[in-house]
Amino acid sequence: MMEVTLYTPESSRTFEAGALFLPGSYAPFEVLPGHAPIISTLGEGKVRWVSDGREESLDIRSGAVRVVSDKVEICAELL
Repeated sequence: MMEVTLYTPESSRTFEAGALFLPGSYAPFEVLPGHAPIISTLGEGKVRWVSDGREESLDIRSGAVRVVSDKVEICAELL
């Protein structure tokens, strides 16, 4: 599992996810536990994640993500 922290101008929340699907600026991509360190910009689309067998999602306008050692930080502007 990965620890995901999602920051928006209005709030922040932390949750665990087994898979994370992100709308990269150039192409969508997936982050799984053990992913290599990465920093990327995000474009408009859905941030989706799987936690405890359930899929949840959030629509964003833009943002950025950093992945390091199963810790994911997302800064995003919501739609």
